Amino acid sequence: MTQIFTADGSAIAVTVLNIEPCKVVARRSADKDGYDAVQVGFGAAKRNTTRPVQGHYARQGQEVAGGLKEFRIAADAEFELGQELNATLFEAGQKIDVSGTSKGHGFAGVMKRYNFGGGRATHGAEKVHRQMGSTGQCQWPGRVFPGKKMPGHFGNVRSTTQNLEVVRVDAEANRILVKGAVPGSRNGLVELRPAVKGA
Repeated sequence: MTQIFTADGSAIAVTVLNIEPCKVVARRSADKDGYDAVQVGFGAAKRNTTRPVQGHYARQGQEVAGGLKEFRIAADAEFELGQELNATLFEAGQKIDVSGTSKGHGFAGVMKRYNFGGGRATHGAEKVHRQMGSTGQCQWPGRVFPGKKMPGHFGNVRSTTQNLEVVRVDAEANRILVKGAVPGSRNGLVELRPAVKGA
C-alpha cells in the first residue's frame, strides 16, 4: 500500500493494482448457454497448457493465455471477441469488489485465528494462557456442536473485500488506485468486479 494526497491535503491510504493485458476469449449467450457471460484470458501462456484448453482457444480463434476467468454480464453489454480490457473500464469514484486469496498463516490458535481472549495471565493460571476455554456443555448433549471455533488452518482461502472506492485511474500505465486494502499478498492475483451492494 501507499498513500496519496487530496486537494485539501488529506492523506488517503491506497492500494495500487496493475491491470494485466486481458482479452475476451469467448462469449456466452442466454439463447445457447442459458446465461450471458464473457470469458477473459490473461497472462502469458504456460508451457504445459493441456490439449483441451488449447482446443478451446483454437475454436474461438484466440491465442492461448495463462489463465481464464468467466464473468457474468448484462445481455445488452457490448463485448467483442479479441477485445482488450484495460484500466479504462473503471472510473474514479466507482465502487468495486476485490476478490483474492488471503495470506496463509498456517496452523493457528484461537487467539490469532478468531481473536479469542485466552485465559488468565496470573492468579494460579498454568498452561492455559492462550487456550480456548470450554468447548461445549456437560453430559448432555455430550458432544461438541459442528462449527465450533477451534485451532486450525488460518488463511489461504478466497476472500472478497466489498465496496472499495476507485480513487484514481492511470490509463497510460494501465493501473488503478483503490482506497484501502485488498485480500492477498503483494503481487498476488486479484479479481475486480462492480460492487454488488455499493451505491
